[in-house]
Amino acid sequence: MTPTAAAAPRPTLTHTLGFPRMGAARELKFALERHWRGEIDAAALDAVGATLRARHWQAQQDAGLAFVTVGDFACYDHVAHHIQLLGCEPARFGFGADAPELARYFAMARGAQGGGHHVCDAGCTHGAAAAPTGHAALEMTKWFDTNYHYLVPELHADTQFHLGSQRLFDEVAEAQALGHAVKAQLIGPLTFLWLSKDKGATLFDRLALLGRLLPVYAEILARLKALGVQWVQIDEPILGLELPPAWTQAFEPAYWQLGKAGPQVLLATYFSPLQEHLRLACQLPVAGLHVDAVRAPEELTGVADWLPGYKVLSVGIVDGRNVWRTDPDAALQLLAPIAAKHPGPLWLAPSCSLLHVPVSLQGEEALDPQVRSWLAFATEKLDELTLLAGLLDGRVAPDDARLAAARAAVASRRASARVHRPDVARRLAEAPPGADRRAAPFAARQVVQRTRLGLPLLPTTTIGSFPQTPEIRAARAAHRRGALATQEYEAQMRAEIERVVRRQEALGLDVLVHGEAERNDMVEYFGEQLAGFAFTANGWVQSYGSRCVKPPILYGDVAREQPMTVAWTQYAQSLTNRPMKGMLTGPVTILQWSFVRDDQPRALTCEQIAWAIRDEVTDLEAAGIAIVQIDEPALREGLPLRRGQWQAYLDGATRAFRIAASGVGNATQIHTHMCYSEFGDILPAIAALDADVITIETSRSQMELLEDFGRFAYPNEIGPGVYDIHSPRVPGEGEMVALLRRAARVVPVRNLWVNPDCGLKTRGWGETEAALAAMVRAARVVRGEVEGGDLREGTVAEVV
Repeated sequence: MTPTAAAAPRPTLTHTLGFPRMGAARELKFALERHWRGEIDAAALDAVGATLRARHWQAQQDAGLAFVTVGDFACYDHVAHHIQLLGCEPARFGFGADAPELARYFAMARGAQGGGHHVCDAGCTHGAAAAPTGHAALEMTKWFDTNYHYLVPELHADTQFHLGSQRLFDEVAEAQALGHAVKAQLIGPLTFLWLSKDKGATLFDRLALLGRLLPVYAEILARLKALGVQWVQIDEPILGLELPPAWTQAFEPAYWQLGKAGPQVLLATYFSPLQEHLRLACQLPVAGLHVDAVRAPEELTGVADWLPGYKVLSVGIVDGRNVWRTDPDAALQLLAPIAAKHPGPLWLAPSCSLLHVPVSLQGEEALDPQVRSWLAFATEKLDELTLLAGLLDGRVAPDDARLAAARAAVASRRASARVHRPDVARRLAEAPPGADRRAAPFAARQVVQRTRLGLPLLPTTTIGSFPQTPEIRAARAAHRRGALATQEYEAQMRAEIERVVRRQEALGLDVLVHGEAERNDMVEYFGEQLAGFAFTANGWVQSYGSRCVKPPILYGDVAREQPMTVAWTQYAQSLTNRPMKGMLTGPVTILQWSFVRDDQPRALTCEQIAWAIRDEVTDLEAAGIAIVQIDEPALREGLPLRRGQWQAYLDGATRAFRIAASGVGNATQIHTHMCYSEFGDILPAIAALDADVITIETSRSQMELLEDFGRFAYPNEIGPGVYDIHSPRVPGEGEMVALLRRAARVVPVRNLWVNPDCGLKTRGWGETEAALAAMVRAARVVRGEVEGGDLREGTVAEVV
């Protein structure tokens, strides 16, 4: 039975906190890359953005939402937009007064090559006043516990703020001209400061900048009010974190000041329960509060108790981070008592921005019909909101066909025999004690691995992938649609593997990879070969910039039916006498970068994946592969936002990795890779992975992260990235030499590897070979300095 509520004295409104930017066919991605290659100008790129915004706003209006959300669109990253909006572009870029705003934006996001030229993805350069000589891009890291990467603002004690961009106001005017009621969206001032990094010569308290920042926010709000905007959504997701007292205490005076400035403010929190900040959030001097009822349904009653009756309560009732259809009966059971308890306006929304899900299920006809019926993407989630609001208000009849379809889909998924496999459950239940431990400790393994591999000091390698050229992508696409026979496709891939091996040998790399030409994505490739996964044709989600991923849909128990990578890796090893790494994606990352089933604990699903990966690792070892890399870039990303939940997650995550890695003998070297996260607070867990070698991203932060490993005295071998692959900028040999010298003063040289920050899939061959050649030369320079006694191993204190 559908729960019923008393007739509401006011209609329940619906809205969204944000919408995907790239477009259903990734129109923005392709326009961005054409612009970076110099094929279209800024005006043409802006026209693509305007078309997408208009389409997305119309979708919100068509779904019956009370407002369209303006300010969530970004050509690269919404945090980077705020850097320009707030007038705090880092002085190190040296932007001239005549530098165009968009060129400055991309220089911050992607770096700038020497000689005053901006480097584009095709390897060409274009003169630009906005691109000063040789500046690295802003550091990039994960947006809370999602797989979206944001550009980290750089602040120092003297940072000044001013209204630096008209983009938001122009977009508001665009929406209004199209006849839409507008809700503007901003990142809150405290969240902006919290997510920034201290980059001054001396450490300072970022919170001390709040007094300079708030007047700019007040000016923005006043401008929005002058444009006729009645509501502004200000996102303060740090209210879901454990904050120092000074930060908590700053919220009330900050919002008193902003409350005088302009439109009504809807304060939005998401991703985490409010817990100790619940009362504070409810009592802030704002007109409304949005809470995440997917992550914290248990807090709704407390919010309804503490939120004054005249304020708007916005309930995030539809999951903005996953693709499962909303159970309408469960949602209404949660909402009905809240609607009865809260006398003020009630709004319904997704739990967070829909940035984290694909645009629409339209065009997914090839997806299994039963699985497809279980799903809702961004556009469908808007319709779910409208249905729930109508049911809550009594405007939708209990026998409505939409309600019947939703109920049928939920029941179908719950009862499907495809979801549960007894053999998988039995394998986990019967796992022997110690299955997650190597036979010998690292020190003993290191001796036999060095004997087997015979590598020099500071061995050079890459993270795994090499450029995916248009020819590779075209061949894979042709094979998928049946236009290229499997035999011919595999012959082309083998030819590409041989080219990659020969190029690595010519560059002088010590440990090689096969380049992953046959792989579409580091998660999707494996999910396609594992039971329990389904795949979309166009379910793209932005990861960063123009980079999009198509997460698998993990709907059932996971098992490996046959080897996935062995034949390709074995062929690559047959081409060379140098060690060839087997390349796998780890269980935690496959879990994190998929849309995961929500009908059982995530830790259990992760362990299922781990046993499947273990089968592949042992098969690679049996095929003669001496080094197997199990990438876990998402380990830190999966960490709960609340510290009280960390240990349980880390115990399960590290156990899953060890299960995957521990089926091999002592002479087989296990590598792992992690990137674009802050690891300093989980180093004991990283050590607990017991990987023989870990490679990490460190170049954008100038080895700051490595200092944490040094302080911790990380016991195993480590490869700190010496150049940033997410920027097309080619660093010089001297830059990498300096980073390696710094690394050698923190970590014993005998335990250091030399590698890029991440895989090279998105780069071009010209920049890749130039950068790797410089990397190999840099390794030889520092190797010579160590062997000649000119570079002494030091301690972390010498570099901090």
